[in-house]
Amino acid sequence: MPNQYIRKILEAPVYDVAVETPLDPAPFLSERLINNILIKREDLQPVFSFKIRGAYNKIVQLSEEDRKKGVVCASAGNHAQGVALAANKLGIRSVIVMPTTTPDIKVKAVRARGGEVVLHGDAFDQSLAYALELEVKEGLSFIHPYDDPDTIAGQGTIGMEILRQHTGPLDVIFIPVGGGGLIAGISAYIKYLRPETKVIGVEYEESACLKAAMEAGERVVLSQVGLFADGVAVAQIGKETFRVCQQCVDEVITVNADEVCAGIKDLFEDTRSLTETAGAVATAGLKKYVERENIQGQTLVSIASGANINFDRLRYVAERADLGEGKEAILGVTIPENPGSFKRFCEAIGRRNITEFNYRYFDNRDAKIFVGVQMHPDTETREKLIGELTEAGYPVQDLTDNEMAKLHVRHMVGGHAPGVVDEVVYRFEFPERPGALLRFLQRVGNHWNISMFHYRNHGAAYGRVVVGMQVPEEERGQIPIFLDEVGYHYWEESDNSVYKMFLS
Repeated sequence: MPNQYIRKILEAPVYDVAVETPLDPAPFLSERLINNILIKREDLQPVFSFKIRGAYNKIVQLSEEDRKKGVVCASAGNHAQGVALAANKLGIRSVIVMPTTTPDIKVKAVRARGGEVVLHGDAFDQSLAYALELEVKEGLSFIHPYDDPDTIAGQGTIGMEILRQHTGPLDVIFIPVGGGGLIAGISAYIKYLRPETKVIGVEYEESACLKAAMEAGERVVLSQVGLFADGVAVAQIGKETFRVCQQCVDEVITVNADEVCAGIKDLFEDTRSLTETAGAVATAGLKKYVERENIQGQTLVSIASGANINFDRLRYVAERADLGEGKEAILGVTIPENPGSFKRFCEAIGRRNITEFNYRYFDNRDAKIFVGVQMHPDTETREKLIGELTEAGYPVQDLTDNEMAKLHVRHMVGGHAPGVVDEVVYRFEFPERPGALLRFLQRVGNHWNISMFHYRNHGAAYGRVVVGMQVPEEERGQIPIFLDEVGYHYWEESDNSVYKMFLS
């Protein structure tokens, strides 16, 4: 047990800049889950995130000589604001290297808190490399976002507050995980004083670096990191944070994008706070754990870690929240191509509300429809609906968990293209900045003919695109080589059922 952190946590002077955030009850969520749910409101910090605690505790420990030289960090969000505010409080120069894709609202927030913003590189890795160059070149002190004992101790003050604020039984605490600074600090304190309390880390499923490390027994580097929950999008858990987690964390669970969006909605309904995606990861994990373990009457704490969400992203969050709650089913259904077939299909749906209906002529016999159906998860399931439709003679595919269906196909018009040959389909994430879409299109389109293209802005730092390309069979082996050179995250979707049903 890393007991050396207890004193560091107790002595951390974080309240020079941070506030003791409330541990608020979540009455609606508690009633629905039949457990006592408490939310630790780190979204109420001056920078709307817990990061101020660790950043200040690290910077305040610097020697007078290092303070005179200043500090540097690389961050696209919460850590940047924490470092800027902490340094400003202490009268220290701060240089914040941010990717060129960083939304303007975050750049302005860092500057408003006294940080010197340097925009460099499309992605965090490039910003980090440049920040490390500046550390050497200008003699600045690098402030790590998570893998530093003083940073960990600063975040650990959250655990100290929780035990002071709630003196009764505490069964499980759920903590979001990126690089591990938050969970390492909180778990070290909790396990020292309340070893019977379970500590569960929650990761976004496409950036689950702690889960991978726990399973391997050593730190691993993820080959690809999903960027939806950008605040926890880390490819490798920290060295020191992993050492602590191995001793203090009971379990790590993962959640998907729909579950996170549903968590944002839950937190809003109980607290009227709009958390960022990473800020709702722990709440999504709490709900998943309750369902899995079928527990009742326990006291469960979730960390709402931050609220720095772009307003434009709320459209996407609202769109996906009902899916995460099981309140909408997305189906691909084959119906007869004849008069009255839509009316008969609606009759088979019954009194359920149809939220979306997309139709495209297929052939003289059949029509393929993409349909959204409102569900009432307390009284019915997707399986029940699909069973009723199947019994009524309709072939049905459940697309509710199909990412390509939800991100792209539901927004596309058109249909099958029998004249298109040698088509392969890929889904991409690319940096969202002026000219990025054109640059991406030029690089891909100059290599093979583009037969399909769909892009929709989601208010995030990364755009999402689906592309169909005509690639002769003998050239298919070149695709991964070419796409790796392009440098964007990608997934092949040529065998995706929704593509075959509506687009191929």
